Amino acid sequence: MAPPRIDRLVSGGQTGADRAALDAAIAHGLPYGGWCPAGGWAEDHPAAPGLLAVYPALTATGSADPGERTRLNVRESHATLILRTPGARSPGTDLTRRTAAALDRPCLESAGDVDEILDWLDGLGPGLTLNVAGPRESEQPGLYAHSRRVLGEVLRRSA
Repeated sequence: MAPPRIDRLVSGGQTGADRAALDAAIAHGLPYGGWCPAGGWAEDHPAAPGLLAVYPALTATGSADPGERTRLNVRESHATLILRTPGARSPGTDLTRRTAAALDRPCLESAGDVDEILDWLDGLGPGLTLNVAGPRESEQPGLYAHSRRVLGEVLRRSA
């Protein structure tokens, strides 16, 4: 039996793809973590302790700037998976892609093709800490549900 592709999922905890990653990890008994802005801020958890009350394995940065958590999550992961539909606009997601390129970290931007994602993961090897990113739910409505389904299938087939 091959070792699992993914050992841990991380994200910044924002609504949308980030949150789907955390919930998928929990549902599959996979360790999760990552950095979130100071106070645990997310668009649906604006007041401290914010996300930290729901996802205690997250770590708050010293700054309220979401860009700080984006850079830390990319830096502290083996690879980054960006989930968004083609053409979806998101300055934070664009920063994720640029940061992965600047740090020479593998990054796949996908609309959610499970086979494409699994093939990419196979090329990276087992035991990954995978950062998952994408637009906020307010920037791409329905992304949470879509990402949750995609990640659930990826984790099921990666075990």
